[in-house]
Amino acid sequence: MMRLLGAIFAGGTSRRFGGDKALATLHGKPLIQHVIDRLAPQVETLVVCGRDWPPYPDLADRPAPGLGPLGALCAALDHAAAHRFDAVLTSGCDLPYLPEDLAERLSGDGARVAAGQPLLGFWPVKLVRRLEMHLAAGEDRRMSTWLTIAAARTIDLGLIINVNRREDLAALE
Repeated sequence: MMRLLGAIFAGGTSRRFGGDKALATLHGKPLIQHVIDRLAPQVETLVVCGRDWPPYPDLADRPAPGLGPLGALCAALDHAAAHRFDAVLTSGCDLPYLPEDLAERLSGDGARVAAGQPLLGFWPVKLVRRLEMHLAAGEDRRMSTWLTIAAARTIDLGLIINVNRREDLAALE
């Protein structure tokens, strides 16, 4: 059976939101907790990248701070490799209604991401060294560039609700 680590990316600046998105509440619960509640049953264990959120391990960007989502992904893949996981299932902290069958729908051969939501992905651990080399080379850190390098396949999961602005959150209340 495949060992799957869940990783929630929660270290961003939330510029469009104008505050800390992870802690913004929806129906009385922080957004990050909504993601945890949806992701945890689908993985063996969880980590949180870029934020202290006990009881889950907090992973700092790798190989250095300030690398954005790719630094978080590299940290999660490195942690997964060190703990003998096969792959990482990733999500941003701003996706409160993740599909309950996300792992089943994204898992497969090679990297896979949700259409329109590149932080929502399935990443085989074997990609860790390639990502480390890409980041060490100081190349383009855009997720779209990494998706090409990783040969990530895009999977249509239908509508995935993302909270980017306070208005998005208000519309969900």
